[in-house]
Amino acid sequence: SLVWAAMPGMLFRKNRDRSLHPLDLSWVFGYNSSLAVYSLMDGKDQVLLYVSSHTVVIHDILRDKQFHLQGHTNVISCLSVSEDKRWVATADRGPDALIIVWDSYSGVPVRTIFESHSEDGVCAIAISQDAKYLVTISAAAVQKVCVWRWTLPTEQPKCCIELKPEFGYQDYVIFNPQNPHEFVSNSKTQVIFYLWVRQSQLWDENTAWLLSPQTFKCLVGQFSQSVFHFNNTQALTGTSAGKLVVWDMDNPRTLPEELPAKPHGVTATKVVAMQKESLTVLKVLESCIVTGDVKGQVKFYDGQLRLLTIYSHEKVGPIWSISFSKVLRDPPTSWSDSSNSVSLTLNRNFILSTSDATMFHVATDSTNFERIMKEAKKAVNAIACHPQEPLVAVGSHCGLLKVWEYKQTQYLVSRVFTEAGIQCLCYDPKGHLLAAGFTNGSVYILDAISLQSICEEFQFSQGPVTHISFSHDSKYLATADENYSVTVYKRVLQNGSRCWEHLAGLDSHYKPIRSILFGVHPASNEPRLLSLGEDRQLVEYDLNSSIKDHLVVTHRDRLEQAAVPLCLTWYPQLSTESFFLTANNCYKMKLYNTTTKMCRKTLLGPTYGSPLEKIQILPRTSSADPQQHYLVYITKDKVGLQMLPVDGNPHKSSAFICHPDGASDFAISHDGRYIFTAGGQERTFMKWKVNLPALDAAAFLGGEDLIPFYSLLDGGREGKFFRELEDYFYYVQLCSQGIETLETRQVSTHIPLEEIPSVMRAIGFYPSEEEIEEMINEVKFSKYVDTGEEVTKINLDDFIKLYINHRPALGLSMKTIQRAFQVLGYDNKKGDKVIDRGDFLSLLQCRGEQMTEDELGQCLTTLLGRRPREGESELDTYDHTGAAALTEEDIPAEITAEIFVTDILGLPIAE
Repeated sequence: SLVWAAMPGMLFRKNRDRSLHPLDLSWVFGYNSSLAVYSLMDGKDQVLLYVSSHTVVIHDILRDKQFHLQGHTNVISCLSVSEDKRWVATADRGPDALIIVWDSYSGVPVRTIFESHSEDGVCAIAISQDAKYLVTISAAAVQKVCVWRWTLPTEQPKCCIELKPEFGYQDYVIFNPQNPHEFVSNSKTQVIFYLWVRQSQLWDENTAWLLSPQTFKCLVGQFSQSVFHFNNTQALTGTSAGKLVVWDMDNPRTLPEELPAKPHGVTATKVVAMQKESLTVLKVLESCIVTGDVKGQVKFYDGQLRLLTIYSHEKVGPIWSISFSKVLRDPPTSWSDSSNSVSLTLNRNFILSTSDATMFHVATDSTNFERIMKEAKKAVNAIACHPQEPLVAVGSHCGLLKVWEYKQTQYLVSRVFTEAGIQCLCYDPKGHLLAAGFTNGSVYILDAISLQSICEEFQFSQGPVTHISFSHDSKYLATADENYSVTVYKRVLQNGSRCWEHLAGLDSHYKPIRSILFGVHPASNEPRLLSLGEDRQLVEYDLNSSIKDHLVVTHRDRLEQAAVPLCLTWYPQLSTESFFLTANNCYKMKLYNTTTKMCRKTLLGPTYGSPLEKIQILPRTSSADPQQHYLVYITKDKVGLQMLPVDGNPHKSSAFICHPDGASDFAISHDGRYIFTAGGQERTFMKWKVNLPALDAAAFLGGEDLIPFYSLLDGGREGKFFRELEDYFYYVQLCSQGIETLETRQVSTHIPLEEIPSVMRAIGFYPSEEEIEEMINEVKFSKYVDTGEEVTKINLDDFIKLYINHRPALGLSMKTIQRAFQVLGYDNKKGDKVIDRGDFLSLLQCRGEQMTEDELGQCLTTLLGRRPREGESELDTYDHTGAAALTEEDIPAEITAEIFVTDILGLPIAE
C-alpha cells in the first residue's frame, strides 16, 4: 500500500497536475499562528508542517512546494505530531467534528474518527510517544477527556472521564513520554494528572483538591504548558509570571494491573523563578528542559534547571511553538562535555513560530535566526488580481499589504499601514494603480509596482470602506462604506499632470451596500455606475451630470419583493438582449434587462448550504471554447464555478469548502486560470487552479434536456408528484376547451399562460401576485427580442423548468412564518406570539399585496370549509368594518403561527 511503502520526502514526487475536480487547491498563503508549527525534515530538505484554516500544509521551504492534507470541514482547532514525525493527528470543532490521523510520508489519512465529541468538537489533542494512543479534550462547556487506540478499527475510546467545571477550560494536554498510560493537562488556573489502565478506567489525579493562590504561597500567574521531567519522577508547569511549578510524584510511576483505590499522589513541591518574562512554551528534549517566552527568547536548562544556553533575536516576537529537527549536526570540537546527551540536544536546529504569525529557522551552531515566513496577524479581507500580470495583492486588518507573483509563488513587495486596517483592494483596468479602502474610511491610491501613494489619502467616508472599483477607462473610482454611502473620485488634469480629486458622495441606501458595479453605456462608451443594497434598491448614477459634491441619481429600482439581493455582475452577451445578473438570499439568480430593469428570468442557483455572497464572470482562457462562459462565486464558506447560461441545472455548478469560518472576498487571475479566496478572520488566502473540463464532464454526465430537472422533483420522472402534475396540466387543457363541450377535442401539449398560477398552486407552490407576473412575463417575452412576438402558451417541459426555478429552493419553512409573527404579533398571557383576529383580517386587506373584501371572504370560506347558508351570500358574513364576521369556532380571537399554518391554511409544514 501507499502507507507501507512510503518514505520521507516522497510527497513532493507525486504527479499532481491531473485533477478530477473543477477547482484544485494549488497553494495556501498564511497559517493559523495560534497552533504549533512542526519541523518534519531539516538540512538539505527543510520541510514544515502547519495548519491553515481546515487544511494541514506540508511545506518544502527550499524547493517551494506544498502538499495539502484535506479532510476537515471545520477549522482545525488542534494538532499533534508523533515523536518520529510520521504520524499527524488533527481535530476540529464545530458540526460533524472529526479526528484524523495522517501519514505525513504518503499524505494518506490512515484513520478518521467520527462523532468523537459531538457536542462542540475537540480543543486539545496529543499523541503518545509510541504513536499508538491519542488523548483528546472536548471543547464543550462540560469537558470530556478520552483516550483512543487509533491503530485499532474501533470508533469507541478506550476510556473517558468528564471534568468538573471548577478545573477551568483545559486547553493543553501531553503524554508522559516514558509511560503512555499517563498524561497531564492544564487550564490557566488548574493542572490535572491522569492515569489509565484499561477500558473505562481513568483517574484524574487531582480530583481531591483544587489549586489556589494559597497552594503555592506566592504569585505564580497563569499556567501555560506542562511537561513530564525526563527523570520520570517529576513534572513541570510554566507560568505567565516566568516561573516553573515543580510537581513530585509520590509513588513510583509503574503501571499497575488495575487502578488503585486511591490514585497516585502528585504534589507541587516548589516554584522556581526562572525569569521575569512570561513563559509561553515548555518542552523536554532528551536531557534538556527548553522554554520559550514573550520576549522571543529560547532557553535550555539541564535537569536541575541550571541554564545551559540562550537563543534570542530582537526581531522575534512572543514564541508560540518550538519544534526541533531530527537531524543532528556535527558537534563542534570544543564540545568535549562529559554530558554527551546535552551536547546532542544543543546540536539540533529548530523552528520557532510566534504569535504575530512569523516563523524562524534557528541554526544552533551559529545562532542564526532566518525568517522563513511572515504572514498577516489579523483578518485578511482584501484581495485583488492584476489585470495583465500574474500578480495578486492582499491586504489585512493589521495594515499589511503584500504583492505576490502567483505563478512562481514569489513574494515581491509589501507595505505596512499603521493608521488602519485594509478592507478592500482594486487594480485599475490598465494595471498602473492599486486603490485601497481602509477600516477608518480612508482611501489610498497607490502605484501598482512600488505601492507608494501617488496622492494624498482621501477621507470622505464616515465608516469602513467595504467596496472599491475603477471605471473601465480609469477616469472614475467609486467606493461604498458601512454607513450606506457611495463616494466617487475623479481623475483630473492639474498643472499638466493627472491627479485624483473627490467628486461627490451620497447616502444612496438605508441598508448595507452589497455591490458597486461599473459598466459602459452602449451608445456613448461612457462609464455607467450602479450600486445594490440589502434595501433591495438598485441605484444608477449619472456621472456626466454629477458635479462637485452633488452625485446625480438617474434611476432607483426595487429588484426584489421579499428576498434580499446579495450580489450583482454584468451577464455575458449570450443573446441579442443585455442583462445583469443578481443572486439573492433565497438561492435564486435573476436576469434583469440592463435598460428597462425588468426581471426577465428567475433561476435556481447553487444550493450549497448558504446563498451566493459574491459573483464574477470568469475571464476566458486562450484554450477555452469562445462560446462557453463560466461564473465564479463564493458562499459563506465555499468557492464554486457555475456554467453559463444559468438554467437551474444543478449539475452545471460545483463548490468546495475554502474557508469554514467565512470567505470574505475573492479575485480571479487575468487569464482565468486561478481563483484566489480570502479567509477573513482565518488570516489566510488560497490559490485555486481552475479545471473547466471537469465541470463540463460533470454537466454532461448529469444528462441533457429535462433529465437533470426530473431529479429535482419529488419521486423523479416516475414518481407520484410528476403524474399529478401531468394530470393537472391536462385537466387545465380540458377546462380551457370546456368540460362539458360536445365539440371535437383539440389535443395539445400546451396550456394558456394565464393558467400557470392555478397549476402552480395546485401542486403546492403559492407565489405572490408579483411572482406570478414575473413568471408570466418570463414566458411571454422569452422570444420577443428575436421574433418581435409574444408567447401565449407553455408546454409541460417548460412548465417543469419554470416550477423548479421559481418555487422556494428549500421548500416551505415554518421559521419564515414564525418570523413574520414575531414582527407583526404581540405576546399573549401565555407568552406566545399571536396576532389579534381583527388585526389579522385588517393586515390582509391593508398591507402588502392587499386583498379585497370579496377575495378575502372567498379565501377564508374555502380554506375553512365553510359555505354560505341558503339565502346568504358570502358578503353577508361581513360587518361594517370590512373584516370577515366569522364565528370564534372558525377563527380564534388570538392566532399563533401554528394555528395559522395548520388550522387556517391546512398546510403540512414541518418544523
